[in-house]
Amino acid sequence: MDAAAVVKVMAGLPGVEEQEGWAGQPVFKVKNKSFAYLSEDQTHMHLKALREEQEALVAEDPEVYSTSWAGGRFTWILIHLEPADETEVRELITEAWRLTAPKYLIAQLTG
Repeated sequence: MDAAAVVKVMAGLPGVEEQEGWAGQPVFKVKNKSFAYLSEDQTHMHLKALREEQEALVAEDPEVYSTSWAGGRFTWILIHLEPADETEVRELITEAWRLTAPKYLIAQLTG
């Protein structure tokens, strides 16, 4: 998967806005809440996740997934994009968005 494919997935999710992060990297937000960051060189992405999901992904494929920071109920997964399975990353992006988006936007995706 590459950064262009990531941006295309983001464009298909209701309410997503792309902004510039503190180091110039793309940050994806919904209702002003971040759920994904691309690295400056666009080879990696940090994605919001549940702790159990992070642990399972890292255990399953440590060459693609690694732990990132954690806070509160959520953790973040660091994804190396090049070897990542595009279908799986699309699903993870959508799930990260669902963890962040308000119910009325989620209904727009599923409705």
